[in-house]
Amino acid sequence: MAAVGIPRRALLLAVLLVLVVGVLAGLGRVGWDIPISWQVVGNHGPLMVSGFLGTLIGLERAVGIRRRPAYAVPGLSLAGTLLLLAGATAEVASVLTSLSALGLAAIYFFLARPSTAYFLGVMALGAFMWLGGNVLWGMGRPFAEVAPWWSAFLVLTIAGERLELGRVRRLSAAVLAAFFAAVSILVVGVATTALAFDPGVRVFGAGLLALALWLLRHDLAWRTARIPGLPRYMGVALLLGYAWLAVGGVVALGSGGVYGGPEYDVLLHAVFLGFVMSMVFAHAPVMLPAVAGVTISFTRAFYVPLVLLHGSLALRVVGDLVGSFPSARWGSLFNGAALALFFLVVAGSALIRRRSRR
Repeated sequence: MAAVGIPRRALLLAVLLVLVVGVLAGLGRVGWDIPISWQVVGNHGPLMVSGFLGTLIGLERAVGIRRRPAYAVPGLSLAGTLLLLAGATAEVASVLTSLSALGLAAIYFFLARPSTAYFLGVMALGAFMWLGGNVLWGMGRPFAEVAPWWSAFLVLTIAGERLELGRVRRLSAAVLAAFFAAVSILVVGVATTALAFDPGVRVFGAGLLALALWLLRHDLAWRTARIPGLPRYMGVALLLGYAWLAVGGVVALGSGGVYGGPEYDVLLHAVFLGFVMSMVFAHAPVMLPAVAGVTISFTRAFYVPLVLLHGSLALRVVGDLVGSFPSARWGSLFNGAALALFFLVVAGSALIRRRSRR
């Protein structure tokens, strides 16, 4: 594993650099004067979903499976992203990110061979959602039509992880049936968007809402939120994320298949920022040490970027809903600041822990 440590750290550094570019591109999209090209600004979505989150998930799985070929999964998605930044078309970049999605699904099937772990099936289904979104993106479909597929990739990946942790509670057959019913509604909605976009988005929204309510009711976050220290922080971050997932579901149900405007902005960022990034904030203190090989000491400073993330997202959403563009614009700026601050807190925590061990 020592030989693998160098490439995985290099991959992690590249992922963080992609995140920086992706955040800057997002700020450029809402009107901030950012010194990057319009091509990069237009690729904000692919940079964040495939370049940052897809590569990060693939890297985490590769580290966990402890097989060198598995590093091709994050490597392919990162290579596709770098080609995109270098000026390649979506058609070219999507080939590599699609291969990465297939590789991620293969990892889940490999892990499931000795068992019948249904949570791995949920995560594999998420990988196929990523694949479907990549194919549509490569075909030149509008991002609004790609977004449900990529959203489902991340939502199902996280839901599968939470279901795995929930096994310690020995969930009843009825509770599990409710979970898989919510997943089924979500997947049916996403698939329907390819044929009938508006009703498909509404069904997709129903699936998001059902899954959010299930997580709010049955996830372990309520228990961990009562335990001081890191468990409480993780529990709070998870519960806030589930609430935003519910908001995204309600907006999708009400707005249907919109291609832009305030409701579109609320839907995308309630899911991608409010839910997904809150999950990243929650799991990073545990995940990053395993991936990067560094030790992180939890401190209350972790709450600062978490509060900033959700507060700025609330400002952005309210600005969208009441028609206040300045509020939405400033909210987006503080969204980016929250992400930057979080990784500064993580880096500072790791540095303090390292010095204390000397």
